Amino acid sequence: QVQLVESGGGLVQPGGSLRLSCAASRSIVGLNAMGWYRQASGKQRELVATKINTGSTTYADSVKGRFTISRDNAKNTVYLQMNSLKPEDTAVYYCNYKGAAWNWRDYWGQGTQVTVSS
Repeated sequence: QVQLVESGGGLVQPGGSLRLSCAASRSIVGLNAMGWYRQASGKQRELVATKINTGSTTYADSVKGRFTISRDNAKNTVYLQMNSLKPEDTAVYYCNYKGAAWNWRDYWGQGTQVTVSS
């Protein structure tokens, strides 16, 4: 089992920034991906960004150029730096982990609310 603990959500004005963090409960070995998804009210959960431990990164088109995902593999932690936030970025953000060591099963954090409003 892998438990994921998120932090860093909150209320921010349009144009502002937030940084999300997600720490895994155990050392992550082997090929794996950590990333972020979000779910706005009344909508389906969608990919925001994901990063494989070998370096490959994927972003949703809606966040390219504004969000940056990074990892500290020594700390089993993934970060999401969100700049130039827009009201449409308002959602619950979920950390995700999947890896070869766990047969590519999806693990999810509890979610953290991000609200962009003036």
